[in-house]
Amino acid sequence: MTEKNALPLEHARQMGHKIDFGKTASDYARFRAGFPDAFFDRLGALGVVAPGMRALDLGTGTGTVARGLAMRGLEVTGLDKSKELMEAAQALDREAGVTVRYVVGAAEDTGMSARSFDVITAGQCWHWFDRAKAAAEARRILKSGGHLVIGNFDWIPLPGNMVDATEKLIESYNPDWKLGGGLGAHPYVLRDMGIAGFRDLESCSFDLDAPYTHEAWRGRIRASAGVGAAMAPERVAKFDAELAAVLKERFPADPMGVPHRVFIAIGTAP
Repeated sequence: MTEKNALPLEHARQMGHKIDFGKTASDYARFRAGFPDAFFDRLGALGVVAPGMRALDLGTGTGTVARGLAMRGLEVTGLDKSKELMEAAQALDREAGVTVRYVVGAAEDTGMSARSFDVITAGQCWHWFDRAKAAAEARRILKSGGHLVIGNFDWIPLPGNMVDATEKLIESYNPDWKLGGGLGAHPYVLRDMGIAGFRDLESCSFDLDAPYTHEAWRGRIRASAGVGAAMAPERVAKFDAELAAVLKERFPADPMGVPHRVFIAIGTAP
């Protein structure tokens, strides 16, 4: 999921009411691997996360960020509107040998006690929230000196690459989807943090190639907002078959390296 500018951001806000990632729970759990280890390593090196801290992961989905934090010794709660995704998260947690507490709820009104968390994370989901309300709520429930971390792990379309071809195919099947063509940079989140009163704002980004087999890439795309979370099952199946043909004909390497950009923004609660 990427955004180029304010127009796709507004589109994401409007589109959010029509998106149901619960419909993609199986593909989501299997193929959306989530943030790489380097994301968590960077947060650890900055002192933002450490064993024993209490963390809340907003928009947790299948728990990829929550699980990564729990594996590093944090006490983690995951919050999401989708019960189906969090049930899948619990199964993945058991396989990983970690425990995360999951709560059905909204980022804008978590129901959590004031100043009760050391760190709050939002991975690949901030654009779906009412951002002003979510930022204010994060500040309310963070301890003084605690951190809000907003992260993105975006595929990067370049002319003629497999991402570009995939996005064009999504657009042909779902003209309402306007979230392609992104740069993997999200400076607007720093403004959101600043307005909410967070201080010592900082951000960074780095690139890497994420390995995907053809099967895994197709599953990853089926679990995206423009495909499985928005289209009818029969249309998803038709799309998937055409994507398989495009990959076989134009990008035969299997597995293939898919360019991604990690973007991290951090704010400190006063």
